[in-house]
Amino acid sequence: MEGIGGDGASVASPMPQWGHDAWRMYQYYLDKSTPHSAYRWIGTLVIVAIYCLRVYYVQGFYIVAYGLGIYLLNLLIGFLSPLVDPELEGSDGPLLPTKGSDEFKPFIRRLPEFKFWYSMTKAFCIAFVMTFFSVFDVPVFWPILLCYWIVLFVLTMRRQIGHMIKYKYIPFSIGKQKYSGKKGSAGSSGSRGD
Repeated sequence: MEGIGGDGASVASPMPQWGHDAWRMYQYYLDKSTPHSAYRWIGTLVIVAIYCLRVYYVQGFYIVAYGLGIYLLNLLIGFLSPLVDPELEGSDGPLLPTKGSDEFKPFIRRLPEFKFWYSMTKAFCIAFVMTFFSVFDVPVFWPILLCYWIVLFVLTMRRQIGHMIKYKYIPFSIGKQKYSGKKGSAGSSGSRGD
């Protein structure tokens, strides 16, 4: 008789179960999308285009766009930064090579590509939803916000590129690293003196 009537526990249980099932399905499709980075980024570009069209159409929500821009700049810095900053910590883990003779160590990002994509996509979706609530449409002179964001972007990227040059790392791996072999002298080329 516990399942019928009384305390209301059986009435409330379908909703948490439905939410749990929806979350599991969402996580399942998110996990399946992990190896398909090109399709994920195309989908994100579609979401970005829809958001931009919405902001252009309503001619407002510039504060939301500015906040989104600052958040994306923060994500980009995490995406371009190494996991272990050689400027701040001496770590026991893998470090960036500082000389050409150092052993190759792969670049490990502070913010992996998947998390960068996921956070960026969520941010655009949240910003899109915010454009439907007039409380977020604060009247501002948008050219000033745009100029301030551009100055902030240039200064931040200049500092980040300076950090990359100082510690000699490139946050993008183009192709696979190839071993070129030992470079020997001309006398040890394997020819026999017969």
